[in-house]
Amino acid sequence: MLILPFPSKWHAFRPSRHSNRSARVPAGVALTALLFLLANSALAAAPAAARPRPVNKGPMVAQANDASSAPACSCADPAADPAVAAAASAAARRGQLRPASWPDLKVADAPDLFSEVTWQAFLLGCGALRADPAWSGVCEAALALPDVPDAAARMAFFRDRLQPWQAINGDGLPDGLATGYYEPVLHGSRTRSAQYRYPLYGRPDDLLTVDLDALLPELKGKHVRARLEGQKLVPYYSRAEIEHSTPASLQGREIVWVDDPVEVFFLHVQGSGRVELAEGGGLHVGYADQNGQTFRSVARLLIERGELTVAQASLQGMKAWARAHPDRIDSVLDANPSYIFFREIAGDLPGPLGTLGVPLLGEATVAVDARVIPLGAPVLVDTTFPLTQTPLRRIAMAQDTGGAINGAVRVDYFWGLGEPALAQAGRMRQKLRLWALLPLGMHPDGGALVPDPQALQPAAQ
Repeated sequence: MLILPFPSKWHAFRPSRHSNRSARVPAGVALTALLFLLANSALAAAPAAARPRPVNKGPMVAQANDASSAPACSCADPAADPAVAAAASAAARRGQLRPASWPDLKVADAPDLFSEVTWQAFLLGCGALRADPAWSGVCEAALALPDVPDAAARMAFFRDRLQPWQAINGDGLPDGLATGYYEPVLHGSRTRSAQYRYPLYGRPDDLLTVDLDALLPELKGKHVRARLEGQKLVPYYSRAEIEHSTPASLQGREIVWVDDPVEVFFLHVQGSGRVELAEGGGLHVGYADQNGQTFRSVARLLIERGELTVAQASLQGMKAWARAHPDRIDSVLDANPSYIFFREIAGDLPGPLGTLGVPLLGEATVAVDARVIPLGAPVLVDTTFPLTQTPLRRIAMAQDTGGAINGAVRVDYFWGLGEPALAQAGRMRQKLRLWALLPLGMHPDGGALVPDPQALQPAAQ
């Protein structure tokens, strides 16, 4: 999950930050799950990054159409299967990566393109990627360097080992959208009081995540969140039900109590943040799970009701509206039934944990659609600073994902912690071009990396 004019960063699917529980339920309940899915359209197609990261493994569509591994039979052509066709169509709409060359990137024109902080983010990412054969060689070489290389040496390191791939939309065009997000700071206490009375809940035990591929193989990677009433699956409690009636399953699941319901709501949008405690010290909270209800944009709702114009519907504008209309906050927030559950993150981390499982560093990391951009890859972000035409061209690390980050040419730029970062993130909605930098000899395949039989050689320098 935020930004102009609609929230861009909804961290609704981040199981890699913590593991979601996949429910093991009777077959009858699984069938109910399918009927529930059809009746409620509450299906979540988890991105590749949100599942255990595939290593050198192609996507489901490629496997289904691989005639070399299929037995000889009179079976129908898998390509004619509606589910397979739908998956292929969805992938085509998301876009793709096309081979490019280093001269295309014009890196010599941007001496500040590759910051030392970005190099540190790259090394943090290598902690998660070094076991992946696609990245092991690059990461081992980087981690073996005795010192932090200077800007020219950092760029030379990448040019010698990585191949640029340009992100292209499903319509064949290279232009997309860059928005921003940040890590908010809230004020709270471990103990409820008149001042600190708004809870951040941990994941409830009765929230089920039912994987549907056991029932129908063509539903591979799709799941539904719900709860059981007897042997019947029903939608999990909505935001309004949780906020105003506190289901029994959430009582005692409070991680911390904070002092501002508006900040709580926007923490749900961001997905992670810090809480400064009245007792002293503080804690990090991160996304744990989501209630399975469909997200509805508060910005869109305020615009539709005539409360804000499109130009006013920034994160700052929405907060200002809420402060000015405290008697109408509940009706607006309750219109979004989606609800996020959190977990406390141990340790003194330099930033919130991203989908890759490493801390995000401000102005050095981005969220991407990991069904197109391999998670962990360096990317060249070519955009502009918020509400300006001033160029913003930087190498960043694709270490996060978000429910609203869909398509090849789409990023959410992480600005960092607190109010200074909010000032940038809340206004950012800029034109974007994007390149992924992938290891030589590897080929992108649906967000994964596979060996290229005709391995790419280093592009002209």
